[in-house]
Amino acid sequence: MSTPSDIEVSYDVGDDFFALWLDAGRNYSCALWDGDDDLEAAQLRKLGYLSDLAGTGPDTGVLDIGCGWGANLHYQASRRGVRRMHGITLSPAQLRAARDRRIPGATLWLCDYRDFAPEERFDAVFSIGMMEHIARPPDVRSGAHRRIYAGFFRRVHEWTRPGAAFALQVILRDRVPRDRADLVELKWVTDHIFPGGMSPRLEDVLVTAEPYWELVSLRTRRDHYRRTCEEWRRRLRAAEPTIRERWGDRRFDDYDRYLSTCVLAFARGYQDLGQFGLRRRDAP
Repeated sequence: MSTPSDIEVSYDVGDDFFALWLDAGRNYSCALWDGDDDLEAAQLRKLGYLSDLAGTGPDTGVLDIGCGWGANLHYQASRRGVRRMHGITLSPAQLRAARDRRIPGATLWLCDYRDFAPEERFDAVFSIGMMEHIARPPDVRSGAHRRIYAGFFRRVHEWTRPGAAFALQVILRDRVPRDRADLVELKWVTDHIFPGGMSPRLEDVLVTAEPYWELVSLRTRRDHYRRTCEEWRRRLRAAEPTIRERWGDRRFDDYDRYLSTCVLAFARGYQDLGQFGLRRRDAP
C-alpha cells in the first residue's frame, strides 16, 4: 500500500494548483467523453455511468474508497439523492477540501482501507482511481500483489450487504514498452508523481475479485483517458505563467512531463482504463 508520505507527494501539492487544470468538481480520474463535450460534462457523465453500475439512490448506503476531494460524494448527494455516505482517503489535504464542501449526509475519514472498520454495512461501493495505490512495485516483482488485491476485495465484501454493487474504476497495465525512452518516462512518473503506486493488470482484477464479487460488466476506456490527459495538459499549459510564478519552474515542468507521458501511455497501449461493474457473491 502507498504510504501516507507517498500520498502526500501525489495529492497534497496544493488544491489551488489542481484547480487550475482539473474540472470544476476536481475529478482526478478518467472522464467519459461523447462528441464535443467539455471536461466538466465528461466528468459528470463518468460519475453518472459509475452511479448506474453501483445502483445508487436515496435509500442507498454508499462507501467511496479513496474519495479524493469529494466530487463523487457530492454527485451522489446532489444528483442521486443519496442521504447516507462514507468516504475514506489517505490525503489530509483532500480530506480538508472534501469536508469544506459540507456534503449533506457524508461522513469523511482519514483512513487506510486496511484499518477501516465501519459500524454499518453498505449497499453500494465506489473505488475510482484508488486500487492503483494498493500494491507497491516490490509487491508486483515478488508476486505478492495478487494476495494484496484479494485482501482488498475480501474487505469490501465484508463491509457490504447481500446483493451489494461495486463500481470499480482503475488504470490497468497493458503492453510493456519496447522503446527504452518510453520505459524511462513511465518509470519517472511512477517514481516522482505516484511513488509507491502500481496499476494492476486486467487479469489481476478478475482473478482476485472472483471469490467475492461477480463480474456483471466491464468497459475499457483507453481513448477516453488519453483525451482526458490531453485536456488536463492543455489546461495546465494555459496556466503556465501562473504555475511558474506561484509554484516554480520545476512544478510546471514535472507536471507537463507527467501528463505528456500519460497521453503517450494511453495512445500506445501501455496503459488502459477499466470500469468494472461488480456484484457481491452471496451464499446460496
